[in-house]
Order: sequence, then C-alpha cells, then structure tokens
Amino acid sequence: MTGEDLAKKKYEWMNKMEKEGRMKSNPSEDHAIGLRTLQNPARRKILGMLKDCPLCIEEIGEKLNISNTQAKFHADMLENALYIDKVENSEPTVYQLSPRGEAFLMNVEESK
Repeated sequence: MTGEDLAKKKYEWMNKMEKEGRMKSNPSEDHAIGLRTLQNPARRKILGMLKDCPLCIEEIGEKLNISNTQAKFHADMLENALYIDKVENSEPTVYQLSPRGEAFLMNVEESK
C-alpha cells in the first residue's frame, strides 16, 4: 500500500469514527484510554496477531490460550480505544486492525 493509499484509508476511517460518535473530542481522554488499553500485554499480542489477518474471538482465545470470554473482553477494550474494528457483515464477528492499530504497530512495536 502506498503512502497515499494509507493516508486515504486513515482519512476515511477517521470520518467514519466521527460519524459514529466514537472519536473522543478530548485528546487527553483519548490518550488515557489508549494507555490503559495497551498496558496489558495480551492486548498488544492481539494487535500483533491481527497484523497478519483478521480473526474471530475463538481464534484469538485459542492463539492466546485464554477463554472466549477473556478474548472478548480484550477485543472490546481494543475496539473501544479504536485500535481494532469489527469486519462488517462477518459471521462470526471478525476483528481487524484499524488505522490506529496499524500505526501503533508501525511506530511503537516495530521500533523495538
């Protein structure tokens, strides 16, 4: 994907989040939510797993060796913090990285 494609994808995603009311208007609140969410190593692992392909809750739980309830809890927190999105019209529900999740992996995890 080119830089132009990534910029377009990010722009479209941000517009969608704003229309859905999911984008926080207070940047400090947004950062606090992001930091609390990513303090947990399981959630950072989920982001890494979603880098390769979208996954459902059962696959996430299986890969992390945790219950589906725990996997759903972590996925919900990541979704609330806008690091992952549900794939529309997927059955069962499948999760993918959002542009924010992709940026986290690119800027933070890959720089280690």
